[in-house]
Amino acid sequence: MNVKKIYMDADALLEGHFKLSSGNHSQFYLQSAKVLEDPKTAKILADALAQEIKSSGLEIDTVCAPALGGLIAGFALAQALDCRFIFAERVDGVMSIRRGFEVSKDEKVLICEDIITTGGSAMEAASVVESLGGEIVAIAALANRGFCKCKNSNIKTHANCKLPQNIPFFALADFTFEMYKPDSCPLCKDGSKAIKPGSRGN
Repeated sequence: MNVKKIYMDADALLEGHFKLSSGNHSQFYLQSAKVLEDPKTAKILADALAQEIKSSGLEIDTVCAPALGGLIAGFALAQALDCRFIFAERVDGVMSIRRGFEVSKDEKVLICEDIITTGGSAMEAASVVESLGGEIVAIAALANRGFCKCKNSNIKTHANCKLPQNIPFFALADFTFEMYKPDSCPLCKDGSKAIKPGSRGN
């Protein structure tokens, strides 16, 4: 499966000057919402990701996604895995699980995102699940920004990857783009201004 082509065909691989959630700048940005607005494409991607996870032999009771970015990917993956779906959301800046969702003691939970960069949001959701008694058995994403090594990937884990090394991480493709600190961004030095897309921007 050519995941990069799927993103490009959906106009979801953007080129320009972007400010990422981390505060860093990049010339490229993945906008998964544009890919997932087509239910058929969402199903194809989720089925492929589910197949990788199933082949690992993991037992999964529930998929949990951090809102907002992981919601569609997480729901589609839960459907493909034939398991329950819940989500975590920020309340006053703190990740929480509410809306009547419950997590049983030792419930086996997979955390799903649309895109994993450093994995910060995924681990915030994981911490909430664990605080309720659940067990995190895997992390999954449609796309991996290349900071964390996923299964069947040749990239090396970067120092700022927040995913634990003892929990398997599944992703369909690596997208390794250059990222720059704002004070050393060559795009800024050329005079352009970074825009902030995504769930915490627009």
